[in-house]
Amino acid sequence: MTMCFADICQPLFSEACDSPLVSNLPQSAFRSSSQLSNSHGPGYAKLNRRDGAGGWSPLVSNKYQWLEIDLGERTEVTAVATQGRYGSSDWVNGYFLMFSDTGHNWRQYRQEDSIGAFSGNTNADSVVMHKFQQPVFTQFLRVLPLDWNPNGRVGLRLEAYGCRYKSDVVSFEGTSYLLFRTTGPSTRNLLSMNFKSRHNTGILMHVEGQHGQTLTLELLKGKLFLHLRKGTLQCITQLCYLLLDDQHWHRVTMEHLRGRVNFTVDKTTQQLQVPQHQSHFEINEISFGGVPAVGSEHSRRNFHGCLENVLYNDVNVIEMARDQQLSIMGNVTFSCPETVAMPVTFASPESFLRLPWEAARDGLAVSLQLRTWNKVGLLVTFDLRHQAGTLWLYLSEAKLRLQIIKAGRVTADMAAGMALNDGQWHSVDLSTQRDRLVLAVDKADTFTTTTSLPVMPSKDDGGCRNPFGVFQGCMRLIHRDNTLVDLIKVQQMVIGNFSDLQMDMCGIIDRCSPSHCEHGGKCTQAWSTFHCNCSSTGYAGATCHSSIYEPSCEAYKHQGNTSGFYHIDVDGSGPIKPQLIYCNMSDKAWMVIQHNNTELTKLRASSGISQHLAHFNYSADTEQLGALITQAEYCEQELSYHCKKSRLLNTPDGAPFTWWVGRLGEAHTYWGGALPSSQQCACGLQDDCAEPARFCNCDSDLDAWANDSGVLSHKDHLPVRLLAVGDINRPGSEAAYRVGPLQCYGDKDFWNAAYFNKETSYLHFPTFHGELSADISFFFKTSSSSGVFLENLGIKDFIRIELSSPTEIVFSFDVGNGPFEVRVETPMDLNDERWHHVRAERNVKEASLHVDHLPGARQKAPADGHIHLQLNSQLFVEVSAYFRPGTSVTYVFRELSGNASTQSSYLYSDLSLRGENVSLSFSTSQTPALLLYVSSYHREYLAVFLNRNGQLDVKYKLQSNKEAEVFRSNTRNLANGQLHRVSIRRHAESLSVQVRQILPSYVEFNAIKAIVIGKVHESSELDPEIARLNSLGFTGCLSVVQFNAVAPLKAALLYPHTSTVTVSGTLTESNCGSSSSSSPYAAETTHSLLGKADPFGTVGTGEPVVNAISSDSALIGGNRDPSALYSF
Repeated sequence: MTMCFADICQPLFSEACDSPLVSNLPQSAFRSSSQLSNSHGPGYAKLNRRDGAGGWSPLVSNKYQWLEIDLGERTEVTAVATQGRYGSSDWVNGYFLMFSDTGHNWRQYRQEDSIGAFSGNTNADSVVMHKFQQPVFTQFLRVLPLDWNPNGRVGLRLEAYGCRYKSDVVSFEGTSYLLFRTTGPSTRNLLSMNFKSRHNTGILMHVEGQHGQTLTLELLKGKLFLHLRKGTLQCITQLCYLLLDDQHWHRVTMEHLRGRVNFTVDKTTQQLQVPQHQSHFEINEISFGGVPAVGSEHSRRNFHGCLENVLYNDVNVIEMARDQQLSIMGNVTFSCPETVAMPVTFASPESFLRLPWEAARDGLAVSLQLRTWNKVGLLVTFDLRHQAGTLWLYLSEAKLRLQIIKAGRVTADMAAGMALNDGQWHSVDLSTQRDRLVLAVDKADTFTTTTSLPVMPSKDDGGCRNPFGVFQGCMRLIHRDNTLVDLIKVQQMVIGNFSDLQMDMCGIIDRCSPSHCEHGGKCTQAWSTFHCNCSSTGYAGATCHSSIYEPSCEAYKHQGNTSGFYHIDVDGSGPIKPQLIYCNMSDKAWMVIQHNNTELTKLRASSGISQHLAHFNYSADTEQLGALITQAEYCEQELSYHCKKSRLLNTPDGAPFTWWVGRLGEAHTYWGGALPSSQQCACGLQDDCAEPARFCNCDSDLDAWANDSGVLSHKDHLPVRLLAVGDINRPGSEAAYRVGPLQCYGDKDFWNAAYFNKETSYLHFPTFHGELSADISFFFKTSSSSGVFLENLGIKDFIRIELSSPTEIVFSFDVGNGPFEVRVETPMDLNDERWHHVRAERNVKEASLHVDHLPGARQKAPADGHIHLQLNSQLFVEVSAYFRPGTSVTYVFRELSGNASTQSSYLYSDLSLRGENVSLSFSTSQTPALLLYVSSYHREYLAVFLNRNGQLDVKYKLQSNKEAEVFRSNTRNLANGQLHRVSIRRHAESLSVQVRQILPSYVEFNAIKAIVIGKVHESSELDPEIARLNSLGFTGCLSVVQFNAVAPLKAALLYPHTSTVTVSGTLTESNCGSSSSSSPYAAETTHSLLGKADPFGTVGTGEPVVNAISSDSALIGGNRDPSALYSF
């Protein structure tokens, strides 16, 4: 989604569905949990309006408040925008957005299917808009404030954008269906529809083909299954979708092409290969909601629920049914009645619900339905009368357990059910009559016991002790003594007490559909996380991403392994499966790939047979073979032919009798030892054939044994897939052939070294793609104390691996949740001119970093955060320039619009930082000297400078009404003309330069404006010390200047005419005096693998837009002559 501010967001939408939906609604369309006064009512919560008290504010500011809007009908909503309450200190910093068709059974809108919270406002006036990645189709919207101004209260004005939505619906009651008959064969079969199910099982669609084929799309226990059948042949496929019985709308699209079926459910697409007997499918009729055949095995599983906007090849099926243009069987209605039980979500370990209860004298009855992924959790507990103990009803190992415990002794113990953590709704019933205690699960699995104690709840519930673990999941239809608990009254705090509950919604999330487990790993889940079982996959890691095998025999040999069979995973974490291959560790590491016929095969003349065909099946499949051969430095395969009166290639100019087929299916008419396309054998190339006029020995057609043998070594043609042998049907003809195993050695990625000898050296590659998972590995050796190995930037996201000190490597990235760092410290220096191995991996669960064989470091990802890493930029590391006293480079974070006022700083107020990463290298002989100055619209600043003694000072001013803080490093004189590198990191109150010190309590650097390197020309607001330094300018060299993900010096040198950069004075590119190596392999010239670079990249959806210098590329490089060996 895209976030905008104030009037900038007005032209955001280019499509038609962007009309305001809230501004013209009557006050009766607004509801809220409470209101501070009549003038603070929900009807005043309209964007840019000043009516009443200028917006909605609840009576109490807490996380249980909400604002609800009724749009009047189902509507397509594409964006929302919020403001604080006009003229106040009341606004919402973050919120949840819920939607519903009925005003009940709410569903939470999630970005990237995981992020629930929307960022809100930082003042009362600015507008913050979010454009949805996927539109919402709903009648009701509800906003739940999460955070608000700590110096005010909740205050909100709101607008939603979208357009009218056309909805044709039909409802089925389990005994009816629609029957649609096609008019003839179609060139395509494209079907789409929305469905909402009231039961967890039901047939959505059944297709009958003209040749006996059937296709059935069925919901079974909330999962979607596809049945393909022809005669006695049947194929059942479970599609990767669960929880589809949540009584919310889900969209299904099916496209049947020859040989495959493309299924899309909601936003996830799955492609299925169709069995051969089903590939030619001409549809005769389609039934929706059930199966036509009376008494069939499916008739009991007809659909209970609603279908909407059913289209078959653009034909509106429901509209035809309404116009009686197709068959309607049973009772259907063209509306969608809602009979939804109100659920409640226990979302956190702090969630609980406490209800008063005084049971009837003659017995007790408790019932509820639950839905969870967790194996454990307390469901119900209460103390019994007459001090008979405490009853505990809980989940243990996904079974329902009941215990009565008195004075530490178990007086009753019961169990029922199993696999209750499957995400399905399960009913639980507990009842007592006299001395009988009955426990039932799903009305079927029942356990009965007798007890001598009365099982009746006490008036004193004894508190909320819990020795069995908290329950996280959903409940509904909670009954006490056959009376339904009114959760609306609970929410209004009329009855009972609760904490951290989500009322009127089931917030269960399916984290395994689609699965983030790679390479066949099995996904299991709990309430807030998932786990991948990587057993028997050949891969490891949190998501089974990283291969546990080496990519070549060469790699195994360098580990000291001897000849034997090894699993080879040629593409590492890629899609190609590992293969067991024999490695012959001789002078070279040979991969030996066998096939089904490596022995000498003899052929004799046979009447009626003019050609012998031999097919060769290899131990590796086609994809594996192609990758192994491409990766190898050299491959060969022996090809020999022994002949007696049996010609081979019929040289010099006849049509060949024998030929072979290579990997790509092409026929070849050259033999082992000869050149491709030469139609020769080895003797022809060496000019020593039996007959000088022939190019093969066997072409002499002698009545004596001869042979043509040699190796094929042109990799693009290997291996031999088929051999066609001719000229064996004449009397006296005999022949024998042998095709040896494929043998390869070398690994082109194992020694792909690059040498970086200057500050300006770099390698330039296409953008690194790894949205959900990525791994990087390389070897390096260097004498430098620091340097960036790899970096790739996006509009906001980035990924970086760097040597931060001689004993520390840092893997850092940001996917939208804020910067994450994984650090590995080593006991020895890494700049020792020896090879060191670095392995980094990032996936949706965690990030990890390993250096050599030392213990690795890991950083867990947030459970409900951004997961997509979106990169699109280029970066040129180690750009340097020489400054003179009047030189200045200014990088503005956002370009002002032409009519924008410089006073309108609130437009940029969201560009506020709780932390910075600043790095630069410099050499100078000047003291004092201002190196870098970062300003804000709030007169806050950061200054990095050398004082009169040549020591590095960092000066922060984070509040305009307070004095700046100066932090001085205990370094020697740095104004000695030598190159020095500085790294400054701040997070909230913590500042790190060389040592850690404490900043003031105010931790945000607000409304960032510009970075100035060198002389600051707009100096009217500088504090006296900085102004005095500024008057001197800076003479010297600066390089590798970086502020968070921005490289201003790089922008000035590479793109000096862009709107964000201003250069004044003389700026000269320089290497800052770094010494050049005399290595003959050193190179300064950079060759991009792409075309002309776009310096700005493209703006996606989901985050505030900040101008960035970018293009579709990435960079690998180093700092001061680190040599690096990269393998991917």
